[in-house]
Amino acid sequence: MESGSGGGGSGEDPDFSDPQRKKKRYHRHTARQIQELEAVFKEYPHPDEKQRNQLSRDLGLEPRQIKFWFQNRRTQMKAQHERADNCALKAENDKIRCENIAIREALRNVICPNCGGPPVGEDSYFDEQKLRMENARLKEELDRVSSMAAKYIGRPISQLPSIQPISGSSLDLSVGSFGGLPMGGPSLDLDLLPGSSASVPSLPLLTGISDMEKSLMSEVAANALEELIRLFQMNEPLWMKSPIDGREVLNLENYQRMFPKPNHLKNCDIRAETSRDSGVVIMNGLALVDMFMDSNKWAELFPTIVSRAKTIDVVTSGIVGSWSGSLQLMYAEMQVLSSLVPTRELYFLRYCQQIEQGLWAIGDVSFDLSREIQSALPYYIRKLPSGCLIQDLPNGYSKVTWVEHVEVEDKNPTHRIYWDLVHSGMAFGAERWISTLQRMCERFACLMVTTSSSRDLSAGIPSPEGRRSLMKLSQRMIKNFCTSISASSGHGWTTLSGFNDVGVRVTVHKSSDPGQPNGVVLSATTSMWLPVSPQVVFNFFRDDRTRSQWDVLSNGNSVQEVAHIANGSHPGNRISVLRVSLLELIQLNRPLWFNLLISYFYCNCYCGLVGNWFIIMGSIQQALNSSQNNMLILQECCTDPSGSLVVYSPVDLPAINIAMSGEDTSYVPLLPSGFTISPDGRPDQGGGAGPSTSSNMQGSRSGGSLVTVAFQILVSSLPSAKLNMESVTTVNNLINTTVHQIKAALNYSSS
Repeated sequence: MESGSGGGGSGEDPDFSDPQRKKKRYHRHTARQIQELEAVFKEYPHPDEKQRNQLSRDLGLEPRQIKFWFQNRRTQMKAQHERADNCALKAENDKIRCENIAIREALRNVICPNCGGPPVGEDSYFDEQKLRMENARLKEELDRVSSMAAKYIGRPISQLPSIQPISGSSLDLSVGSFGGLPMGGPSLDLDLLPGSSASVPSLPLLTGISDMEKSLMSEVAANALEELIRLFQMNEPLWMKSPIDGREVLNLENYQRMFPKPNHLKNCDIRAETSRDSGVVIMNGLALVDMFMDSNKWAELFPTIVSRAKTIDVVTSGIVGSWSGSLQLMYAEMQVLSSLVPTRELYFLRYCQQIEQGLWAIGDVSFDLSREIQSALPYYIRKLPSGCLIQDLPNGYSKVTWVEHVEVEDKNPTHRIYWDLVHSGMAFGAERWISTLQRMCERFACLMVTTSSSRDLSAGIPSPEGRRSLMKLSQRMIKNFCTSISASSGHGWTTLSGFNDVGVRVTVHKSSDPGQPNGVVLSATTSMWLPVSPQVVFNFFRDDRTRSQWDVLSNGNSVQEVAHIANGSHPGNRISVLRVSLLELIQLNRPLWFNLLISYFYCNCYCGLVGNWFIIMGSIQQALNSSQNNMLILQECCTDPSGSLVVYSPVDLPAINIAMSGEDTSYVPLLPSGFTISPDGRPDQGGGAGPSTSSNMQGSRSGGSLVTVAFQILVSSLPSAKLNMESVTTVNNLINTTVHQIKAALNYSSS
């Protein structure tokens, strides 16, 4: 008895026999600790050791407690998702069962339309055989007609674009040049326009992937990844320096000898774009892999390149708790930020494999789908083994090596001023992906800073929560802006007028999404070439001292920065909150200024009173009497070697206060406008150094810039609004004035 009670030899667990020790091990987190942990979990559900140690210091918890909390939270989240999936599957199963019962009941009560009695049925097997025979006959007829058409047209019927009849008004909307339309023209009912938000074309649906197709996909992906790893490791004679710009490109003859492929570039209309680049990014490898394998996160990581992305099917899920071995069939649409360059749509397989500890390979390769799905794509594009190699580095960094290899049809209608950028491979090449990835990883790193060092990143922002909220609001503004100027047909915009030798492209759609002003939104874009380096053009747009030279709203007045956030290591990567005075704008009476001012008050005051001068003036006067500083501008400037953006949107003071207080800003309406700047794709021969002399401006066209100007105007906030052609003329004149002011400020004339 004594030995049992004194030395614990009775076999009892001391943790359970001693109530004080048991109580000591139990720990309840405070509300603040849980809030901080939840905030980090939303961004990084798998924090690395460095992040856990940082949280341990910030929250006063042991690293082991942090680790266990995240493990428990992931388990809880997984259980919630499984319960939701089970409920959804059960509901779908019940729905199908009810439909099955209803169909059986309808078949049981069917009557013959001739005699009114029960129909004389045939065996279902023979009915199915009849349908199969009829289907085979129709397919043979289609192939015969398609082959005949190919002889005369040069392309099978399955590849011809479908022609849709345009119903509604035959109104001429050609504003292709910088000239305007007659003021006060007739209105246009948007519901009659093909391609509006009510009839957005959807992606072709896959009815299901068979086990045989999945096996074939796995084999194709494995072979592609094996080839990709060799492309990462080999140098000459497979890779060589481009004699034009010094980029790494494939030697196609040596490539074909090492990796022979049937019918490789046999069609003269098909050309290859190849490139390889590498860089160090401020994000750990596991977090990068997680973002690449999630289509939504991937599109968020590359907002200026990926306009749409979707995971069609998960072929294999890989190792539990890791993306290694995961294979997905994905759809993506890539863009250049100009309506002069068509988007690139393709279906491809994405395969992830962990090669060793801290080293991942992610490979992409096209996969031949059904003829129906392939013919839905606008033109031929095929991704040969491409992707990235991600290697963990100390301190949460990663080295990323990128290979891009595609075959694309050369008949796509790329405008001549973007010809060099696209055909050199720079528009969609590895350098652009790496540069964008580096900039966005710096942005995410700034977003995650929660310590006192965040004061060095921002000025005028009271808290880290407010800084994160304002950065997320600005990120949504960038995405909205990219959507408004994209050449994609999948965003619900209807083109009212196209380009005519680089004129103005006017599009319109009815907006009802959260975070956008409700009503009819008009967007106008144009692109131009400037014989000035992209960095000079970017500095011109982002400098507050030169803003009055291009911003029609400022009317020669300066703007004042009231708050800013550093968005990366480059001083040009910056989010700003600007204040502009409206006193001088009331004195303007030209329609161009007045309509744009109305648009700003639509977004901020929701007056919705188009064309009523006295009511609008009363709203403006009332706003100025209440606060002359009620109108603010949210602006983000970002730049990297592949291009730059200057995007801004009017935001009222209450909305900025919501953001700075750290509250949810997903319902703050944004109507962004701005500029995109990219290199012209030509080798720099010193002809575009800067705007110092006019002779320098009009010298060699090498090393110039491609600039896209885009404006959005809310025409009306009424749900049943019709577009008046006066609004089209207004936005056309607005962009015309802005372009002329930019050229005048940079001492350049295209004439």
